[in-house]
Amino acid sequence: MASVPAVEIAPAEARARLSEFTVIDVRTPAEFAGGHLPGARNVPLDRMPSALKELRTGQAALLVVCASGARSAQACRTLAGHGLTARSLSGGTSAWQRAGGALERPEGVGRGAAPWAMDRQVRLAAGTLVLAGLAGGLLHPAALLLSAGVAAGLVFSALSDTCTMGSLLARLPYNRR
Repeated sequence: MASVPAVEIAPAEARARLSEFTVIDVRTPAEFAGGHLPGARNVPLDRMPSALKELRTGQAALLVVCASGARSAQACRTLAGHGLTARSLSGGTSAWQRAGGALERPEGVGRGAAPWAMDRQVRLAAGTLVLAGLAGGLLHPAALLLSAGVAAGLVFSALSDTCTMGSLLARLPYNRR
């Protein structure tokens, strides 16, 4: 069964109608601390199932946000599977900022205080593993399987619009602050 695409809303429209929404940011707590939409609540994607009851009681429509729109679209599909309607911010907080939207940051949090965005962490981890596999392959050919495994994971990630490596990295302590 094919998954239903998430209903997206453009940053300009979301900005004009922000007061109509309960904004749910599905990024990690550390990413959220780096800057989020005004009034947003942080419910990381992996904690979405435990927040369903609370999300059902809200009166406002749900606007789900992440860095690029991929995790928020995934969250909207999860919510739809539980009978909740939500919209995904097209392009995420990146597009929000490009469209002139402001981000809130907790007091004392500057540009360098938050860890890298999840997609950047994934690129670093994947690249490091591929290089390790290639370097190890000089010593033993079986080490090349590490690089092949990472490549296969990246292809699967693109085709399925999921990211197992990102899910694993989100559980690291520095992404849970």
